[in-house]
Amino acid sequence: MPIKVPDNLPAIETLNAEAVDIIPQELAMQQDIRPLRLLLLNLMPKKKDTEIQFARLFGNTPLQVEMILMTTASYTPRNTEPGYMRRFYRQLDDVRDDYFDALIVTGAPVETLPFTDVTYWQELTEIMEWSRSHCFRRLGICWGAQALLHHFHDVPKYERDKKLFGIFEHRLNDLSGRLMNGFTDNFPMPISRYTMNHPEDLEKAGLQILAEGDECGVGMVRDAATGDLFVLNHLEYDAATLGDEFHRDTAEGKETALPEHYFPNDDVTKTPVNFWRPFAFLLISNWINDLYQATPFDLAATLKKR
Repeated sequence: MPIKVPDNLPAIETLNAEAVDIIPQELAMQQDIRPLRLLLLNLMPKKKDTEIQFARLFGNTPLQVEMILMTTASYTPRNTEPGYMRRFYRQLDDVRDDYFDALIVTGAPVETLPFTDVTYWQELTEIMEWSRSHCFRRLGICWGAQALLHHFHDVPKYERDKKLFGIFEHRLNDLSGRLMNGFTDNFPMPISRYTMNHPEDLEKAGLQILAEGDECGVGMVRDAATGDLFVLNHLEYDAATLGDEFHRDTAEGKETALPEHYFPNDDVTKTPVNFWRPFAFLLISNWINDLYQATPFDLAATLKKR
C-alpha cells in the first residue's frame, strides 16, 4: 500500500522518481481502511531531505501510512522558507485534539547543549507529555531519542571526547520480538554525534539495549512496556549525507575528522556506497508491522483511557 503525504509536497517528485508508492489524499479518503497515522516532528535543519528519507522508509510497507509533518512554534527554522513551513507543517495547537499511532522525533543540531538550554525545550516537553494521551507509541532518532529517553526515563546524556562520525558496526543483543526480524548478527549504522548514553543508565531505567558496538557504544534501545523505540543513530541517512556534512564543515574552516569507514579507501574524492539502507528499510518495516499489530482501531477511545 502507498504512503499518504500532504498534497503538492515537493518531496513527491523525488519519491515518484524512486518508485515509492504515493496516494493522493482524495483517493486515500475513498478507501475503507484506517491508515497508520505517523506524526513526524522534524527538527533537522534540512527539512526537505529529512521528509524524503522518512517517507521513503514509511512507504516500504503493505499498509497504508499517512505521514503528517510537525514543527515547533517557539523556534523558526533558518534553512526552510516560512511559506513552506506554513503550508506543509503543523504545530501542537493544530493537532492538540487529534490522535496518532506514533510520534517520531528526529535528530537536531543541539546535542551539545543541556536539554533545558535548547530554545524549544519547554515546547518539546509539552509535546512529549501530550503524546502520552494522543500518540500510541514514540520513535526517537539521535538527539530526538536522547530527548525522549531523558523526559520519560530520566536517562542522562554525556559529552564524548570527540565527535563520533562515520559508519559503525553494531551487534544485536536482543533477537526477541518482531523489531529485529531478518537482521544479521552485525549491521552498520551511520553516526554523527558528540554525545552518548551509558548502558548502565539505560539498564537501570529498565530499558532493553537492542544493539551496540565496540567502537560506538549503544545504538538502539526499546521500552518493552510501551513499545517506544530509541535509535541513537541515523539509518535513514542517504549515501551522501555524511559526506555533505564533512565537506560543509571543511569549507567553513572547522576542524573535522574524516568520517570513519565511509569514503572508499578514505578517499574524499570517491563516492560513498549506501550499504546500510537495507537495514533501514527492514527496521522501519518491522517497526510499522509491530505498531500495526498493537495499535487499536479506535485510537481516541483507547488513548483517552490512559
